Amino acid sequence: MKKILLSIVVVMALAGCSRLGAGNAPTPVEAHGALSVQGNRIVGETGQPVSLAGVSFFWSTTGGGQEKFYASKTVRRFAKDWNASLVRAAISVDPEGGYLSDPDANLARAVAVIDGAIDEGVYVLVDWHSHRAEEHPEAAVAFFQTIARRYGDRPNLIYEIYNEPLDTADWSDVIKPYAQTVIEAIREIDPDNLIVVGTQSWSQDVDKAAADPLVGAGNVAYALHFYAGSHKAALREKAQAALDAGIALFVTEWGGVNYDGDGAVDTASVLEWMDFIRENQLSHANWAVSDKEEGASLFKPGTRPTGPWRDRDLTESGRLVRNLLATWDQAPGDGAVPTPAP
Repeated sequence: MKKILLSIVVVMALAGCSRLGAGNAPTPVEAHGALSVQGNRIVGETGQPVSLAGVSFFWSTTGGGQEKFYASKTVRRFAKDWNASLVRAAISVDPEGGYLSDPDANLARAVAVIDGAIDEGVYVLVDWHSHRAEEHPEAAVAFFQTIARRYGDRPNLIYEIYNEPLDTADWSDVIKPYAQTVIEAIREIDPDNLIVVGTQSWSQDVDKAAADPLVGAGNVAYALHFYAGSHKAALREKAQAALDAGIALFVTEWGGVNYDGDGAVDTASVLEWMDFIRENQLSHANWAVSDKEEGASLFKPGTRPTGPWRDRDLTESGRLVRNLLATWDQAPGDGAVPTPAP
């Protein structure tokens, strides 16, 4: 039957086995199974909260230079070598070379990442990476129904139907109606996989979603994005208020640098955010799997997309994220993250 875990796998998961150094440990999907929302938490099949940690690919835009990372082998590297339990395919929509102008190539990139995630037993966020998705709801419906028909029976799959609505896109009047349309289309095919909805102001105004949540959609969480160099306690307070109001949050994108994706890593702020994420049992994906010359990139320019990756291939952000993922599924102590190597 769909998404049923063997009891032995559940027992192994409860034993807290890690994939690093334990070849017989369960994969994240074996350990947690199908994800669902209960109250303000995302839980696995045992009913226990699940906190996934992973990476987000860069825009999949044809000709953008970072589509080279969209390969199943790249997913394997993150799962096996970095202990990632989650990957995010940021499927470009609006720019030239995005889904609207090159649907076949961008769909193929999504498929490569999804197939890699299924092979490795990790979860995959399929992200409609747009700032104006409400302008083309029919394209989102077509894309997500294609994904649902192909993968809707897989517990690995998580739909992220709107990356970052602008601050001018009103939650109740613009984003919510768009979300209802796309969710209804997905639910015609896939009745139960988790769906994440972007929130107003680049997925920061989670309080507005909490004040007027989607009703009757079933198994829905809301996206929270932050960049540690720019976003600090005020955004955490907003996120905590949304959680206290009863909605579930998913940090589908975060960076250790400034909101524009550049600048130095603000390690102190990252640590504060990781403490918040651990305390609230949230899941998160770091931006970005890229060798573009900017602060958020995990890799230095010219790094081989499918690895293997040496320490000298990694940026400051890459070293921090690698170390963070390596220990994420261990019992949290003081919430500290290993300092990136020089």
